[in-house]
Amino acid sequence: MARISFNASNVEPSTPMDVLPAGKYLAMAIASELKATKTGTGEYLQITFEVLDGAAKGRKIFERLNIRNSNKTAEDIAQRALSALCRAVGVIELEDSDQLHDKPVVLDVAVDPAKGEYSAQNRVKGYSAAGGQASAPAARPAAAAPAAAGGSPVWKRKAA
Repeated sequence: MARISFNASNVEPSTPMDVLPAGKYLAMAIASELKATKTGTGEYLQITFEVLDGAAKGRKIFERLNIRNSNKTAEDIAQRALSALCRAVGVIELEDSDQLHDKPVVLDVAVDPAKGEYSAQNRVKGYSAAGGQASAPAARPAAAAPAAAGGSPVWKRKAA
């Protein structure tokens, strides 16, 4: 038993968080972390986005990108999605996922229906620059581009 003094009439009760309706949301990445897959054979980049305006302001949307996976198709899809995100926020040479944080981006969000024991979920199906303009700078010539630390992609250098 735990002794506690609490008056429920002084606090608004929580309400269930339903999935957001499909659509476009202005958001920004506020956190990211490289995590091992359940099987331990790969890694995914989990990115937490926060919606910046509208009725959903403050809501979180989570993205998981299979950066390293034994399924090369899943890996390819994730890397293309990461490329789209990078271009939408104007970060062409990504060295740390923190570079994606605090930059407005428009998320194109879908709703995946409930399956088995899992309830319906939001899924990011695309990214575009905030304001509808391309924010990605032109690629620099290879000679002018700085060498990445260690010469390997961020997901290979930042492994847990």
